[in-house]
Amino acid sequence: MARSNMTAKRVPNGTYGTVWLDSDRLAECYGCQGKVAINSEKLALCGEFMTQTKATGGEGTGSLMLYKVDSGMLIRMQSIQDGQIPEMTVISKLADPDSAGAERIAYYGVQFTDLTLADWQAATAGKITAPFTFTRFELLDVIPVE
Repeated sequence: MARSNMTAKRVPNGTYGTVWLDSDRLAECYGCQGKVAINSEKLALCGEFMTQTKATGGEGTGSLMLYKVDSGMLIRMQSIQDGQIPEMTVISKLADPDSAGAERIAYYGVQFTDLTLADWQAATAGKITAPFTFTRFELLDVIPVE
């Protein structure tokens, strides 16, 4: 995939990112990351000096970076103390109007793996990071390759 039309203008600016948690837009979200780690097994093959790898699965992880504006995440997650882990859907959208398009990705089977109950300091804006795992992802909109 050779890029024939690369200019700085094509690079999306994260300022134009938005996130939905289930059907609620999280206006307090200032950052989102989603990743898939590919699990693999090392294989030593006869006649081959170099070790090869065979993909055996994957693990989806991510995090939401949020300004602390309300108790929304605490309310969504309070059932964890009773052993009930809620499963949610996260949709990330990056749509810089000056770039080459918009990208939207849905993360399914989202389970948050950490819940910040309190974390504050004087003269500092409140922020929390909410790490999560997911079981599937779907590309809803893609930025075209040119």
